[in-house]
Amino acid sequence: MIHHSAQADRLRAAAAALQDKPMSLQQLFRLHGRAGPGALLVVLAVPCLLPVPGAGVFMSMGMAMVAWMIWRHYPRLVMPRRVGRFQLSAPMARRALNTLAWLYEQASRVMRARLRWWLQPVHRAWLAPFVAAMALIIFLPIPFGNVVPAAALLLIGLGIVFEDGLAMVAGLVLGLALVALLVGMAGGVVHWVPALWEAWPLRPQ
Repeated sequence: MIHHSAQADRLRAAAAALQDKPMSLQQLFRLHGRAGPGALLVVLAVPCLLPVPGAGVFMSMGMAMVAWMIWRHYPRLVMPRRVGRFQLSAPMARRALNTLAWLYEQASRVMRARLRWWLQPVHRAWLAPFVAAMALIIFLPIPFGNVVPAAALLLIGLGIVFEDGLAMVAGLVLGLALVALLVGMAGGVVHWVPALWEAWPLRPQ
């Protein structure tokens, strides 16, 4: 199990050592060891919780790639070489490392290793499609549609980092509740469209 105070210190030390050097995604996630897939979800989810224009579109593409990596390699993180070579500028990498360190410290107050059965490789059968579905919802132009799926992925990412199956279940329930709500809304729209068409005074006779 990862000692998360030590992990936070390691990330802050790496941020301080960057100076003006960029950092590749591969370097960033080697710092997390086997918790790399969770850390990657956390990094992609956090910007979607903030009012950053265009963040959802860009991050959702990264989430879709994470879904593919989970399907192929979970619980390990094996990134395609082209993705792993992607460079974060020194300020961006430093911000990402310090944000992750802060998140780990805050989450450690409530998260701990439990229900580890939820982290077994067999769960990629639902985890990969779930991440892909959340990425699709974030990509769609739904008003405030980024927050709930990003929060669900943040819970799952932190659950992987902390080996906390309860956090993963919470993220899954939150995401499925959102999907059920969206399906219900879509069904309502389909139900009311014919009635509205019949009542529209300008429709062709």
